[in-house]
Amino acid sequence: MSGWPPPVLDPHGPFSNTVTTLAWGLIALMTLIFIGVCAAMWVALYGSDGLRAKLGGERVVKWFGLIIPAGVLLLLLAWGLTLAAGMTTVKGDELRMRVSGNIYWWRVSYLDAAGKEMLADANELHIPVGRPVVVDMVSEDVIHSFWVPKLGGKMDMIPGRTNQLKLQADKAGVYGGQCAEFCGGAHALMGFVVVAHEPADWQRWLDSRLKPVTNTPLSVEALRGKQLFNEVGCAACHRVAGTQAQGLSGPDLTFVGSRRSLGAGILPNTRATLIGWIGDSQSIKPNNRMPAYRSLKADELNALAAYMESLK
Repeated sequence: MSGWPPPVLDPHGPFSNTVTTLAWGLIALMTLIFIGVCAAMWVALYGSDGLRAKLGGERVVKWFGLIIPAGVLLLLLAWGLTLAAGMTTVKGDELRMRVSGNIYWWRVSYLDAAGKEMLADANELHIPVGRPVVVDMVSEDVIHSFWVPKLGGKMDMIPGRTNQLKLQADKAGVYGGQCAEFCGGAHALMGFVVVAHEPADWQRWLDSRLKPVTNTPLSVEALRGKQLFNEVGCAACHRVAGTQAQGLSGPDLTFVGSRRSLGAGILPNTRATLIGWIGDSQSIKPNNRMPAYRSLKADELNALAAYMESLK
């Protein structure tokens, strides 16, 4: 999320455009106030005795110290609430998703019209271009904050509460997101991506994900990796649809081979990074909840990585 313009000033959807409009309004007001304060300071330091007397008079203090600031703040509050009202208003025809914040990753669920989970994933959201998406946001441990600067506003995830935020992309692309509330030592390494597809492409993507999953390894190495996956205890924490692995304390790995990143948006998804993450994720993201598997041999790590690559 680097470069110029900053993501928050480079909207790619109607809801992020609302945030950008509000930001520019605040910047303009701040600039006017700064100029006014500088002018008052100049008068206080270099102005004539008459000007200084007027600047410190009771009427000036009353109007510019109380009445005008209070009026501006009230108008700004009303404008901001009116402008942002549509960012959380649910009409009923939006795509529904649920994102759960965890230390330090994101559980992603695609919901049907009744709010029931129809597809599980992690650390990656896929949405159609031009269609609003309502994200139900919850936390499974501490307070997190969900933020995709180019597509929407920022909303906290609070344990025991469900907040809602709307996203929409005006063009296809991959958009970076980040946890924006300090949640622990590896907070800065808790990212994710949102992939916006053209509507027809998104529907094909969704249909392919909803098909029955077999997850049969295509090579001897990947088959060995599948055996190791169960032997070393990975299945206790991770779910892989179509297998006996149904753990829920870690990210769903059913489609991990097709993800663009690993470790919640911080690593490219390659064989080398898979091996590094499986072998010692603690050296990459300290204090995450996945133990290091330093006792595994190189060929075993390679086999596990091959199995992960086959999960598409």
